[in-house]
Amino acid sequence: MSRRAVFIDRDGVILHSPVEGGIPRPARSAAEFAYLPGVGEALDLIRKASLVPVVITNQPDVARGLTTRALLEAFHERLRQDHGLVHIYTCFHDDKDYCVCRKPAPGLLQQAARDLDLSLPRSFMVGDRWRDIEAGFRAGCTTLLVRHPYSWDASPDVSVSSLLEAAHHIIRNPDTERTPWTSRRATSTT
Repeated sequence: MSRRAVFIDRDGVILHSPVEGGIPRPARSAAEFAYLPGVGEALDLIRKASLVPVVITNQPDVARGLTTRALLEAFHERLRQDHGLVHIYTCFHDDKDYCVCRKPAPGLLQQAARDLDLSLPRSFMVGDRWRDIEAGFRAGCTTLLVRHPYSWDASPDVSVSSLLEAAHHIIRNPDTERTPWTSRRATSTT
């Protein structure tokens, strides 16, 4: 039987995201790299529940020339070293590239499911923006939104205040399973 995963967005869920003009952005220097509170404890809970933590992250600043792939890889190495996050899937494209891996497309989640033998309908997507929630819906996962002031336009299954709260919710609701479906956002009347 396929394993269950918790797909986790990086910026705004694991790492602090600086906000400029109401829009979050990833850290662009080592000085800006900072974990959000409770991340280590949340990841421990996820692993103790036999769930696979998988980081799923859009990093369009590479395509935009605002950061380098080398800096992102250095950040990802810190995630591996500090928290044992060995499964990190990254899209380096911008919207104009129309790739299948950039959230809200579910490509990264689907690729991770193939690579790691994961059951998408029995897994969870934790993010802080509508793109994360939409990717989770499209992949067939249960979605949890870490609320921030910029998270107003997402419609998750569950809203939480942090990755730690998400982990507690997931542990309390272990048998969640979703039937794959298409976008809630695309079918919304509002």
